[in-house]
Amino acid sequence: MATEIKAPVFPESVADGTIATWHKQPGEAVSRDEVICDIETDKVVLEVVAPADGTIASIIKGEGDTVLSNEVIAQFEEGAVSGAAQTEAVQSEAKVEQAVTQTEAGAAPVVERAQVADQAPAVRKALTESGIPAADVAGTGRGGRITKEDVANHQAKPAAPAAAPLSVAVGERVEKRVPMTRLRKRVAERLLAATQETAMLTTFNEVNMKPIMEMRAQYKDAFEKRHGARLGFMSFFVKAATEALKRYPAVNASIDGDDIVYHGYYDIGVAVSSERGLVVPVLRDTDRMNYAEVENGIRDFAYKARDGKLGIEDMTGGTFTITNGGTFGSLLSTPILNTPQTAILGMHKIQERPMAVNGQVEILPMMYLALSYDHRLIDGKEAVGFLVTIKELLEEPAKLILDL
Repeated sequence: MATEIKAPVFPESVADGTIATWHKQPGEAVSRDEVICDIETDKVVLEVVAPADGTIASIIKGEGDTVLSNEVIAQFEEGAVSGAAQTEAVQSEAKVEQAVTQTEAGAAPVVERAQVADQAPAVRKALTESGIPAADVAGTGRGGRITKEDVANHQAKPAAPAAAPLSVAVGERVEKRVPMTRLRKRVAERLLAATQETAMLTTFNEVNMKPIMEMRAQYKDAFEKRHGARLGFMSFFVKAATEALKRYPAVNASIDGDDIVYHGYYDIGVAVSSERGLVVPVLRDTDRMNYAEVENGIRDFAYKARDGKLGIEDMTGGTFTITNGGTFGSLLSTPILNTPQTAILGMHKIQERPMAVNGQVEILPMMYLALSYDHRLIDGKEAVGFLVTIKELLEEPAKLILDL
C-alpha cells in the first residue's frame, strides 16, 4: 500500500518552499532515514528522508515546483522493491562477483569501481552531499567497492590544477543563464528593502588589535586545552558588542510600525557565507555566554552552514548582527542592515599601519570598524558612542573581562 511523503511543516515565518533536488527516482530502493529530497525555503534547505525501507512509487512534485507546508510530494511503497530495482540489484551483485573473481585471478576488472560500489546507501549519500562523481573515487572495499572512508579521503586530497579553459573563437561571447535560488532571491529582497525602507547611515572607527592579539597568543593553547575550543577574535567582538548594547539600548531595539521595541535580551547574529548564500545564525543570550561558548557556537554554525544543516530555529530572531568581511580581505565596507534590526557591526582585515602613539610613530595591527544603523531610531551621538565603547573594550580587554 502506498504511503504519502509530505513536505515538512514550515514555521509561520516561511510561506512555502521549492523542490531543489530529488536524490531518488521512481522505482529506486531506499533505506529508512535516507535523504530522498531537498526542499529550499527562504531561509534554509530542509531534507526529506524515507520513512522506512522501501521504494519511491511516484513523484508528485518535481524539481523547481513550489510546495506548501505538509503538502504531499511523493508516494512511497514501504518494504516493496520494484522489479526494475530488483533486476538492477541482482545484476549489480553479479558484476561485483565477476569483478572480484577477475581481480583475484590477476585480470583487470571489467566493471568500474564506482559502478560496483554504487549500491550502499551510506556511500551514495556521502557522494551526493560532497558532490564528487563516483567515478573519481578509488574504492578500497571488496571488489573495488567505495566506502565512506574512501569518499572522505578523496575530499581531503588537494585539488588538482584546473584544466586550461576551452578556446573560444574570435567574436564568440559565451553566456550562461541560471535561475536564482530561493535563498539568494530572499537575501536580495531583504537587502533591497533595507536600503529602501530605512534611513541607513554608517559611522567608522578603528581599533588597535595588538592587546587582543597578545592575549590570544599567550592563552590560546591553555584555552583550547581547557575548553576544547580555539580562541579567536570573534568572541571578543561578541562580548564587547553585548556590553555596548547594554549601555545603548536603542542599538538593541527594533521598529514595529509606529512602536519602538526594546529587547531585554541580547541575541547576536553572526553572518556566515555558504555556497547557497549569506546566512545569519543567531547566538542566544550572549550576555550569559562565556568566551568558550561563543567560540563553540560560531564553530558549530560554520559547520552547519557548510553542510547545509542550519535549521529555521538557528536563523530566527536576533537583535544585532556582526559581519566579518575581513576574512575575505576587505579593508573597509558599509554593511547593510539585517532588518528589522536597527544596527550591524562590520569587522575588517587587520593591517599593520604607522600610528602616532604618545608622540612616537609605532607600527600597529589596526582594524577598521563600521557601524551601519537606522537613523530613524538611533541618533549619531548614540551610534558613535556605541562604536567608541566597542573600540575601548577591545583595546583594553581587561575592562571587558572584569566588567569595568
